[in-house]
Amino acid sequence: MKYRKPKDSDSDYSDSDPSMMPPQNSTPFYRQSWFLPILLLMTILLWLQFTPSNNGKDKSPKHSDFLSLSPAELKDIISSEIRSHLISKSVELPKQGEFKSYPPVKVIPDQDRLRICVTGGSGFVGSHLVDRLMMAGHHIIVIDNMFTGRQKNVAQWLGHPNFQLIIHDVINPIMLEVDQIYHLACPASPPHYQYNPIKTIKTSTEGTMNMLGLAKRVKARMLLTSTSEVYGDPQISPQKEDYWGHVNPIGPRACYDEGKRVAETMMYAYESQGNVEVRVARIFNTFGPRMHPNDGRVVSNFIIQALQGKDITIYGDGKQTRSFQFVDDLVEGLIRLMNGNYSQPVNIGNPEEYTVKEFAELIKGLTKSNSSIRSLPATKDDPKQRRPDISTALEQLGWKPIVPVTVGLEKTIQYFRKELEESGEITPTGPNASRPQNTMRHSED
Repeated sequence: MKYRKPKDSDSDYSDSDPSMMPPQNSTPFYRQSWFLPILLLMTILLWLQFTPSNNGKDKSPKHSDFLSLSPAELKDIISSEIRSHLISKSVELPKQGEFKSYPPVKVIPDQDRLRICVTGGSGFVGSHLVDRLMMAGHHIIVIDNMFTGRQKNVAQWLGHPNFQLIIHDVINPIMLEVDQIYHLACPASPPHYQYNPIKTIKTSTEGTMNMLGLAKRVKARMLLTSTSEVYGDPQISPQKEDYWGHVNPIGPRACYDEGKRVAETMMYAYESQGNVEVRVARIFNTFGPRMHPNDGRVVSNFIIQALQGKDITIYGDGKQTRSFQFVDDLVEGLIRLMNGNYSQPVNIGNPEEYTVKEFAELIKGLTKSNSSIRSLPATKDDPKQRRPDISTALEQLGWKPIVPVTVGLEKTIQYFRKELEESGEITPTGPNASRPQNTMRHSED
């Protein structure tokens, strides 16, 4: 397949792409699959709009006023609800003698269908990205060694002619023919990437080099999901892309922080020397359904602890700040960046800032939990503040987060309730290095 240069209109990927709406048919509108989720969504929006806050202490973000959103932003939220509804109906495996149904996929001409590789595509963020790309009609190849990824995250696509899952570790070369590469492969939570720091470094360096070599050979465009951790423990706030960071190169987090910094260096070396088209996204804290229950991050730990009535544990005094974005917003940003014309690093995150203690209180309230909030000793090199400057994303991609944190948390809480129903009990992961539970064995080096 020949490589297709992105068009200028590609930067408006989701705003102009009708593939996110279900196919039209002769069925009355009130009996079609999209009607119920839209009705439920509008009911929730009206409830959020007209329900008074709790004693004036509403911690939801300023952009939670849905009536102030533009039609395009409302369309994005509604499209996300429709996608979630359709995908959730397709996850269950068919019974014997039945055919498996898939979420609706747009039919596009062969010359417009891209072969897209997503490394780490069965992980939390990667699987949501795969959903969007599959529903847009592209051919998707997922590469994952299943260290933190889970096959059930992409179960809705198994067997689809446009989908291929390859169990493979990116530190080893692979030969493919693709048009675009989204390189997400790498453990992203501190307990997981600290479990085997040498392997983490190799994933960010050798893995990135292998994917860049593939991109160079087949003339594919490649997007690296870098991280806000390249800023380390920042001395300025908010963090803008031209800030060089404040990183401890020999601390416990260095295997991830410095690994991603080297990966960015490789991207631009291949751009200048090998003429590879590159994109770099610096991702800030992201949450949503399909988070690994044992990833040890703030959102998953707080929700799991609250739902089980256990103490909500905070490391340090809880005054450190974080900014949280819902996964649907992140995926939209990644697609716009890949298909846009801007090649420098871009922060993708939510500038709404919470202290960790405030966030614990918010989750406790949303779950209606009786859990106590307990402080434990701070972890080494834990950043004291984390807040993105997203002016570049807004100017170059026309992107900003539109899903309110409270709305995203409600969806995430619902997801973890289901996880608890299936597993019976989940023990949250502490700050120490830890292998993800219930994962496939992988090479230790």
